[in-house]
Amino acid sequence: MYNRRKSRVVSVGGVKVGGDNPISIQSMANTDTRDIAATVAQIRALEAEGCEIARVAVLDEAAARCLPDIKRQISIPIVADIHFDYRLAILSMEYGIDKLRINPGNIGGEENVRAVAEMAKRKNIPIRVGVNGGSLSKAILAKYGKVTAEGLAESALENIAMLEKYGFDNIILSIKASNIPLTVATHEIIADKIDYPLHIGITEAGPKTAGVIKSAAGAAALLTRGIGDTLRVSLTDDPISEIICAKRILQALGLRNFDPEIISCPSCGRCKVDLIAMTHEVEKRLEGISKYLKIAVMGCEVNGPGEAREADIGIACGKASGLIFKGGEIVRRIPAGLLVDALMEELRNMGVVNV
Repeated sequence: MYNRRKSRVVSVGGVKVGGDNPISIQSMANTDTRDIAATVAQIRALEAEGCEIARVAVLDEAAARCLPDIKRQISIPIVADIHFDYRLAILSMEYGIDKLRINPGNIGGEENVRAVAEMAKRKNIPIRVGVNGGSLSKAILAKYGKVTAEGLAESALENIAMLEKYGFDNIILSIKASNIPLTVATHEIIADKIDYPLHIGITEAGPKTAGVIKSAAGAAALLTRGIGDTLRVSLTDDPISEIICAKRILQALGLRNFDPEIISCPSCGRCKVDLIAMTHEVEKRLEGISKYLKIAVMGCEVNGPGEAREADIGIACGKASGLIFKGGEIVRRIPAGLLVDALMEELRNMGVVNV
């Protein structure tokens, strides 16, 4: 559907990022990495929800020394997030992390960048170069007068060049801002200049509802342009919410399928049932189902089957009775109060278990 930008493939543990590989989903633990039990529990919960790559903050040597124990107890790749201290990057790689996240411009000079690049190359550990609006150098800010798409793109290329200078090209690039037009414009500048995979998302998107909307708008603006190889939704909320949102963004755009998709109308004066409650009931009874299919819950018999023709199965409600339809074709008429139960029966017959 979308002409995806061509990028090289970078392996993060067992997850391949870029090329024609599925757009992977990431999150970051908000636990103290030195609390091994809490960090492991959170990453396992993220993994169960569908997270494919997990990042942890490495603030000091004690946190770095916890990485092997954490890694042994989880199944998805782990990324060490490092700022300012190149020695923590070296130590994290010695302890077997799957990817390193740094901003080469803030780890203390050329020799430090060289030391990190050489070890990463030796151990075949990819580096995510992270650039955002708050990390621009004084020189770039002075040149452009403020944070601009051109400045962000220039900073990204400068940071990549620092690693390439030492023969390191196992790179994933992340350029983020909290402003959607700025983020999109920056990616449009950079997309054709390099072939490294791009980690996308809107940083500091905000609390749950506003953050979900902003993240979805920003991610969709990039993904529909074919830009993006791995996605992190950044919310001021439980990281589990980030995974749910990322999955729904990718599924809504037709890029990946995860769970049942409910198609439901907003209701109108023709609707003679409590469609909101009925839709919530269907949603509740589908919890935990990981098989993808489109299920329609429509408020009337007039437009139900026609408007939801692409659904695999659906119900359309009348006052006393309603319809079960598949692929837009009516297959059964059911008393209104039994429609949800009849839908679940049909789903069992279709091989959708535990409903």
